[in-house]
Amino acid sequence: MAGEQPKIGVLGAGAIGCYVGGSLAVAGDVVLVGRKRIQDQVAEVGLTLIDLDGRKTHIEKDQVVVATDPAALADRDVVLCCVKSGQTEEAAEQLDAALAPGSVVVSLQNGMNNATELRARLKDKIVLGGIVGFNVVSHGPATFRHATNGPLVIEASTDARVVSLSVSLSGALSKAGFDVELASDIRAHQWSKLVMNLNNALSALSDVPTPTLLFDAGYRAIVRAIVVEALSVLRAAGVRTARLGPLPVGWFPFVLALPTALLRLALRAQLEIDPDARSSMWEDLVRKRPTEVDYLNGEIVRLAASCGASAPLNQRIVEVVHEAERRAQGSPKLSAEELWRRLS
Repeated sequence: MAGEQPKIGVLGAGAIGCYVGGSLAVAGDVVLVGRKRIQDQVAEVGLTLIDLDGRKTHIEKDQVVVATDPAALADRDVVLCCVKSGQTEEAAEQLDAALAPGSVVVSLQNGMNNATELRARLKDKIVLGGIVGFNVVSHGPATFRHATNGPLVIEASTDARVVSLSVSLSGALSKAGFDVELASDIRAHQWSKLVMNLNNALSALSDVPTPTLLFDAGYRAIVRAIVVEALSVLRAAGVRTARLGPLPVGWFPFVLALPTALLRLALRAQLEIDPDARSSMWEDLVRKRPTEVDYLNGEIVRLAASCGASAPLNQRIVEVVHEAERRAQGSPKLSAEELWRRLS
């Protein structure tokens, strides 16, 4: 199958699932499984993807299959699992029922343990970990914009059949415009991505776009404090990270401590960000859905407890996000000063 695009399915046709799956559908056979809302939108207007440079690609409604029943994935060579971390158990049950033995599932999810959970439940399937190193935001009905740069990382395998399929999938993703890496140590990459995702909660709680979190001195100080705490916990636990994107995560505290003008210069050639980029956790609060905070900041808290360290800032982030979830009124739109007070 090397050199030929495999039949690809996506379970979880949200922002990431629609953008990755839609990009692959331009030149191949792709089935998306998601909410009826997405199915109806694509049936009405097709699927529109916007890249970092603002270029639009429109996929006609008859060019990609959008279903609500996971059984539509039965004939897929590989399925990209893009559901939220809290839905992994349900996704595993659906995939186990739909897919044939030996099918390949790639977990393109946030957090550390989704691939492990899928693997434990999909006994006769092959599960690979993966990372989406960029952000995608919704820009209207069935319209999604690639909002930050970064690679797609897929766990490497020594199984001959999986190697061939991975090469075919990587080739299809590269042809679709993605920067793709195969990594033997996916856990190290996952920890790096988790550290990068710790600001997702700040995006959700503040209702400000990602550039503001980086270039407003007040918000940036909070981002830095949370990252410093997380890296301290990782060192205490002996956790290894890997470079993911333009800068090693160990450099983040130094870079975030720069004055705003110098930070803009330092990041100008390294990081591309849509001015309106926000985290998926922000969207979850807006849509009154459970967030993934327990699988991001909460993972740092659990790791700290396991090695005798502490993570009070990340613990408070988890608590404040859960308070916002319970109120079900969207983002509390906290200023940097208000957020500091809530975390103290």
